[in-house]
Amino acid sequence: MPGRTSGRPLWQGHLKLSLVTCPVALYPATSSSAHVSFHLINPDTNNRIRMVPTDPDAGPVERSDLVKGYEVSKDEYVLFSDADFDKVRLDSTRTIGIDQFVDVSDIDRVYWDTPFYVVPDEGVGVEAFAVIRDAMKSAGKVAIGSLVLRGRERQLALEVRDKGLVAWSLRSHDEVRDADAYFDDIPAVKADKDMVEIASRIIAQKEAPFDPSKFVDRYDDALRAMRSEEHTSELQSRQYLV
Repeated sequence: MPGRTSGRPLWQGHLKLSLVTCPVALYPATSSSAHVSFHLINPDTNNRIRMVPTDPDAGPVERSDLVKGYEVSKDEYVLFSDADFDKVRLDSTRTIGIDQFVDVSDIDRVYWDTPFYVVPDEGVGVEAFAVIRDAMKSAGKVAIGSLVLRGRERQLALEVRDKGLVAWSLRSHDEVRDADAYFDDIPAVKADKDMVEIASRIIAQKEAPFDPSKFVDRYDDALRAMRSEEHTSELQSRQYLV
């Protein structure tokens, strides 16, 4: 697995717990590069197709002339300019401020979103980082804080992981749908005791340690195998022609 030096940090700033402050860097804990992606290609020229912004009435338009619009009703938009976004954009303090500490069980799992690795920034301030990390580990709590990233405030849950921290961005309350709206209509059915016992035995038989290395995308794997075969076949064809 590549080290963190193989990629640039997503964010750099300071982690602050009252009077204790240390410089830190955030790195994405996940990657989508493992997924096979495609481009639209013209098979006659082998050129990648470029998408041209097009107005259904005026035809092709320059992307630089376009603005963003919020749809208030069908085909009716409130237009926003860059100046409008600048008015509400939050100034970054370059600080992750820790506001409170909670038990991890207090955070509903539907609120957990994207993970990031938090590390001392290039070895600077390691001692202060260790103070915050070890105090959190001793308390057995998860820190709740916030930072401004790309002009928007993100709520974070920080937990100790090995020698570092993992910061999870948290979904806002408005983003999480009320489960009752979906579960209330489930009929109240009393399960058959014998069937529950059989299902329990099956569950016991299938107990196993959690092993994410077994999680593979067979669709992506098949595409990679096909790509490799096509590439090998193309190389062999070229060698034959030469």
